[in-house]
This record gives sequence, structure tokens and C-alpha cells, in this order.
Amino acid sequence: MNSPLRIALLSYRSKPHSGGQGVYVRHLSRELAALGHHVEVFSGQPYPELDDGPLLRQVPSLDLYRDDDPFRTPRREEIRDWPDALETAMMWAGAFPEPLTFSIRALRALRARPGDFDVVHDNQGLGYGMLGVRRLGLPLVTSIHHPITVDKRLDLAERSWLGRLDKGRWYGFVRMQGRVARHAGPLITVSEAAKLDICRDFLVPPERVHIVPLGVDTRLFRPRPQPRVSGRIVTVTSADSPLKGLPGLLRAVAKLVTERDVHLVVVGSPAAATRAQAAQLSLGERVTFTSGLPDEQYAALLASAEVAVIPSRYEGFSLPAVEHMASGTPLVTTRAGALPEVTGDAALFVAPGDPEELAAALRMLLDDAARRETLAERGLRRVGERFAWPAVAAATVALYRAAINGNLAC
Repeated sequence: MNSPLRIALLSYRSKPHSGGQGVYVRHLSRELAALGHHVEVFSGQPYPELDDGPLLRQVPSLDLYRDDDPFRTPRREEIRDWPDALETAMMWAGAFPEPLTFSIRALRALRARPGDFDVVHDNQGLGYGMLGVRRLGLPLVTSIHHPITVDKRLDLAERSWLGRLDKGRWYGFVRMQGRVARHAGPLITVSEAAKLDICRDFLVPPERVHIVPLGVDTRLFRPRPQPRVSGRIVTVTSADSPLKGLPGLLRAVAKLVTERDVHLVVVGSPAAATRAQAAQLSLGERVTFTSGLPDEQYAALLASAEVAVIPSRYEGFSLPAVEHMASGTPLVTTRAGALPEVTGDAALFVAPGDPEELAAALRMLLDDAARRETLAERGLRRVGERFAWPAVAAATVALYRAAINGNLAC
């Protein structure tokens, strides 16, 4: 019988109610602990909400990108050591320092506890400090949900040459992540599409990348007995970036509101430009932005919609897609990245960035109750067959043991 493992799960930020990193950390750590393993989660701000079992070890950053005060300048007394000074200087220079500075702090925390862990699992950080983990004699496994190179390409393509120069500094950490990915050891990703992108953009041999799909908590995300709200469309966006395709969705909804009573609920924090676009399209009360919902309220919202939509221009997996399917909500999504792989026959597909086609698909689905029911049934069946957190944890533990025994390509 295999003995329990002592696992250090690292996440440079773990926003609990939106974005994949915090959701992944919460559910994976719970299921690892349920299997009998000792799990400690090392995270910077925002900290995750953990269930009973795993332990949270806070690795404080300066929290320079907090929602209520982004790009803040820290007070002099907040600067505790050289990683804090580095974090501040990099932010002032227009870079995004958190993956690097978290990796330095996490390495320091692990170095102070020799012999306490059997394996270290880095969740999407890929900072240079992770290269020091292997020098401590600890096996390292790294999750890359998708390479940020994709975000970078799409984001910079939307900008002027001056904007590309400015935003390019923000994405400077991507080069570091590629270098670390090539030397850190075995990698975990969530789909074949993400694996292809990692191998192409980070120049990683395919045999080093192992696929373990994400799961969904079907105790929380499930169909509800209450009637669905007529005309309600829900979308979930972890970040208001070009990658998520929100501008195209707003244009599609603007076409629909001229002919029918529909209302779009966007779960996420909109940028000022997105609010301005909604006002310019005269959407007014036809669109609502909400964020920071408690889990039960968030799940109930997803189950209340007549239709869910994922307008992304790329997804390495898409947890919201699985959450929508588990909620029994029929789904319209794009043919981008891993979305066809994740949703299979449980969605209507449109071209990314085409508001006309998206409006037509939403119109058709809103008008066809039988089609909505068919897609909902397919989604529920697909979730039951493929996406369960206990299976994700078991597959991840198998990779941990293979890494510990030296049986994975590095």
C-alpha cells in the first residue's frame, strides 16, 4: 500500500471566486487531503478559500494589484526585504513581478523546512525560484493551464505600436516562464489543445507534458428546481482581456435587445472600456456586471440562466464551461482552443470574434426549448463521465509518485 504524501501546493495568487487558479487550488487540495495526503497550500494574495483538510501557508506579497487599489505605491515601512524592493521596482517599470517574486519567497519558505515535503506542485507560477526547488532535492511538478503566450499575442494584436511597447513590458514574465518550463521537470496541463500550445510556445518535448483535465464540484453546480429566468444569458470572465471576447458578446447582445427581452449577466470585474462600450451600445439595464459572489449564489446564478455563453478567443480548458454544463445550462461557445474538446456535443459553436454569428446562435437557442433541453442533457452526461475532482486528484497523485520515483521525463 502506498504511504501518504506530504505535498506543498504553490500558487502565486489564488483568487477564490473567479479565475481558474483559486478554484483549482481549493478543489484539488481538498481532494488530495480526502485521499489521506498531507497538503499545505503556499499562496500569495489574494489567498484561496480552502475546505477542511489542507492547510494554508500565507506567502505575503505587497499586493500591488488588489481590486480596490491596483498599481498602488507601497509605503516605505512596507518594504521588508529585497524581494519587496524588486516587486516594487518591477511594478514601477511596467512589468508584472508576482510570478518571480512569489517563487523567490516560496523557495525561501521551503528551504526553511527541510525534510517536510515529498513533492512540490507549482500552479502556473513558473518563476525562477522554482529552479531552486530541485536543488533542494525535492521533486517538482508544474501545472500550466495554458501558456500566457496566447494571452500576450491576442492582447498585443489589439494595440497600437506604442501600446504594444508599453504592454510588452507587462508580459516580460512570459519569457521567464518558458525558460523555467524547459528546466523545471514534468508538466501537467488540462487538454490536448493546451499541450500543443505549451510544446510549441515553450519548446517543451511532448513526453514531458501530461494531461489531467479539471473537475467540477457537482454538489454545488447542479440543476435547480426553480424555473430559469426567461431571456437571461450568463457569461463568466475571470479577467476582462481580449482573450475572453467580451466586446464581441456585448455587440451580439446589442443586436438581440432590439428584437426581444434578453438580459446579460457578466460574472467578472469589467474594465472601464467595457463599461463604456456597454453604454455606447445603449445596453443600459440589459447588462449587469457582478463579481465576488459567494459560491452558492454563483452556482444558483449559473443554474438560473436560459443560455450560457463563452465568447473566448482562446481557452486552455475553461472551468466555467464545465460549471455551466454541470448546472444543466445549454451552452453557446466558440471553436477556440480547448473549448470543442471540453464541451464535445454539448454546445453550439460559433467563430471567435464574430458577433453576427454569436447573435444568431443565441437567437436560435433562445427560440428552441427542445434544443436547449438536448444540450443540457448532453452537458450533464458529459460532466458525469469526464469531470470529477476525486478523479483529478487521483491522477495527479499518480504523477506525483512517478516524479518522486524518477519515472517521468524531465
